[in-house]
Amino acid sequence: MKGLTAKEEEIMGYFWEKGPLFVKELLAFYTDPKPHFNTLSTIVRGLEEKGYLSHEAFGNTYRYYAVVNAEDFSRRTLKQVISKYFHNSYLGAVSSLVKEEDISVDELKQLIRQVEEGA
Repeated sequence: MKGLTAKEEEIMGYFWEKGPLFVKELLAFYTDPKPHFNTLSTIVRGLEEKGYLSHEAFGNTYRYYAVVNAEDFSRRTLKQVISKYFHNSYLGAVSSLVKEEDISVDELKQLIRQVEEGA
């Protein structure tokens, strides 16, 4: 499955949060200046082509819904980052977080306890 652009990921966030939507409903979530309806429609159709969305017909219009959930997307994205930047080393990724102080030693110990307890 192909990755998402930042705009595609933003739009998927609406589907994950709100559920099935018409493109017209998507437009309501944006502040001025709102994107053009055709622009959103094109992006949504692209998300469907990539396998992230599907649709059901309502007369002459479609209501789209997510077929990939947010958790699966997050997990797959994390795996891709670890593969690309850490040569598939989860230890390397965690080590980098500790070195950059994005995770404290206490938080790391708590994580180890959770893993050992099977949480």
